[in-house]
Amino acid sequence: MIRPEQVPMREQDPRSRVHNFDEVPLGYSEMEAREEAARCLKCKTAPCVAGCPVQVDIPGFISQVEQGDFRAAAATIKRTNNLPAVCGRVCPQETQCQGVCTLGRKFEPCGIGRLERFVADWEMEHGARTHEPPPATGSRVAVVGAGPAGLTCAADLRMLGHEVTVLEALHEPGGVLMYGIPEFRLPKEVVNHEVEGLRRMGVAFEMNVVVGKSITVDELLSEGYGAVFVGSGAGLPRFLGIPGETLIGVYSANEFLTRVNLMRAWRFPEYDTPVKVGRQVAVVGGGNVAMDAARTALRLGAEKVTVLYRRTRQEMPARVEETHHAEEEGVDMQYLVNPVRLEGRDGILSDVVCLRMELGPPDDSGRRRPVPIEDSEFSLAVDTLIVAVGNQPHPLVPRTTRGLEVTKWGTVQADEQGATSRPEIFAAGDIVTGAATVISAMGAAKQAAVAIDAYVGKQ
Repeated sequence: MIRPEQVPMREQDPRSRVHNFDEVPLGYSEMEAREEAARCLKCKTAPCVAGCPVQVDIPGFISQVEQGDFRAAAATIKRTNNLPAVCGRVCPQETQCQGVCTLGRKFEPCGIGRLERFVADWEMEHGARTHEPPPATGSRVAVVGAGPAGLTCAADLRMLGHEVTVLEALHEPGGVLMYGIPEFRLPKEVVNHEVEGLRRMGVAFEMNVVVGKSITVDELLSEGYGAVFVGSGAGLPRFLGIPGETLIGVYSANEFLTRVNLMRAWRFPEYDTPVKVGRQVAVVGGGNVAMDAARTALRLGAEKVTVLYRRTRQEMPARVEETHHAEEEGVDMQYLVNPVRLEGRDGILSDVVCLRMELGPPDDSGRRRPVPIEDSEFSLAVDTLIVAVGNQPHPLVPRTTRGLEVTKWGTVQADEQGATSRPEIFAAGDIVTGAATVISAMGAAKQAAVAIDAYVGKQ
């Protein structure tokens, strides 16, 4: 008889985890993983595979987990996904592979994400298999950006025999995986392990190279690269555009999380890069980044953290798991609330002034539009405000690349294969779509790698 619920995953107790940055979910044991794998129906249609942007053979690897052949399961996953330890932790499986799981029609869907994480963690502990690339083709490809899209495209191109160099503006590879996602959700050692796998394959990395400043895309092409892949992401923060955003105590979520994650503020005083967080913190937004910022502020010593979201819980884009964890840890969620101005004393933030909202007709996103309620203004006393209302692509690469067309939103114009207005330049991920999920960027980058392989093969 099939177990109706997923095998639960052990977690840190909320009362203790708010005082540390250790990972919250603790993963499956071998016995738990095999028990969960046994729930899979092994259905022939495998809708889960179609629901996965990188087309992992999900029934295949789950069958291998059930049999206890974890190394074979890792090899199956890595045929199409070079970042399984990352994806098992941060992918929105509930809306992708698990969202279309046949078992989910009657019971809880199979815990595909939890099993992927288990397999990747098992391989990390027992030694990863080095993937030997095929004989060299003689083609060189430059990849701009070492985030999920860049890493995926680089790995696929290397396994197709091309020489690949990844150019990254920051001092560590990983992109948003390193600077945007907190340690308690995605440990840095996990990202480093995945990157090291690419290095073992022969992918070269050049850090502290700001393409558009240090070197341009056109200069890369003139240096002998047969093609350039642009995967520079969407790291430019959006702000609210309300009075008072220049007061001391106001952060963008990008700055706040980058200083904590990439600059190791969470390990102060070992790293002398502290971030000042007040006792009363407000976070504006309703996505995963807002949850990350709120939960990070708690761990840095805030006494109260309030999330201000202008719609209801139902419209919240954050993963259910992340919102649940935030609430367990004591984050106060205030829905149908929108900041309209920030006030301060002597240039320092003291209050956020908000309006109550109600939901009107749907907007372009398909969600009901928030509408202000008359005479509903109120104030919250805050020391710190973190703005987490989305990101947009930085214009540096498009602006310094001759003939590269962009959309009215500043994203690079590219088709489903990553082809841009210039045949030798390809792009995918957030630089094309705007801020989206890690796995969707990876899926698009895989398609671009196929197109790049075809293009350089003609040269």
